[in-house]
Amino acid sequence: MTIILHHCHEARSMRSLWLLNELGIDFELVVHPFTELRSEQYLKVHPLGRVPALQLDELTLFESGAICQYLCEKFSLNTLGRDTNHPERPQWLQWLHFSETMAVHGASLVQQNIVLQDKSLRSPVIEKLETRRLEKSLEVINDQLTDHDYLLASGFSAVDIAVGYSIHLAQHFIDLSDYHNVELYYQRLSQRDAFKQSMPSADDNLKIF
Repeated sequence: MTIILHHCHEARSMRSLWLLNELGIDFELVVHPFTELRSEQYLKVHPLGRVPALQLDELTLFESGAICQYLCEKFSLNTLGRDTNHPERPQWLQWLHFSETMAVHGASLVQQNIVLQDKSLRSPVIEKLETRRLEKSLEVINDQLTDHDYLLASGFSAVDIAVGYSIHLAQHFIDLSDYHNVELYYQRLSQRDAFKQSMPSADDNLKIF
């Protein structure tokens, strides 16, 4: 199987890249500039001109949650993923989708602070609302981590990758030191080799942050 991941550094596609690195399977990485995803050629891959897009032979997936679930079911069912009969399956699914709730608020803050370069187009009201919503999400994660190191009691799984990316995004706008369990959790996640492999180099000119 030929696997190709279309990616922008530190965008939502980092979830898929990190997962692929954790799985240790062969894949080709195509890195796009964040502002150049609307080419005619790329729109044939992802009709909305966004990342991620994962090509697996004739199959293309372009939702990060679907990519996570598909890759886990195919390559790591009860290690990074959870089988339908696994007792942690409901929680695994909930945290997978909760990660997208967090990422939506983070993406709104990216738009307000980075994408809209004309400051007159930015909205202090939107920024305040999305910051508070993201803070509330971090409170939920902080409470979940009270009794264990990862989101599931059994240990690290793909949902830590999904939520971990959303925290990675959040820490550019919110001080994680206000969320002690989250701060320690992010430190654990960011020390993983697969996380480090998924980050751009310090001098990469295609970085978002």
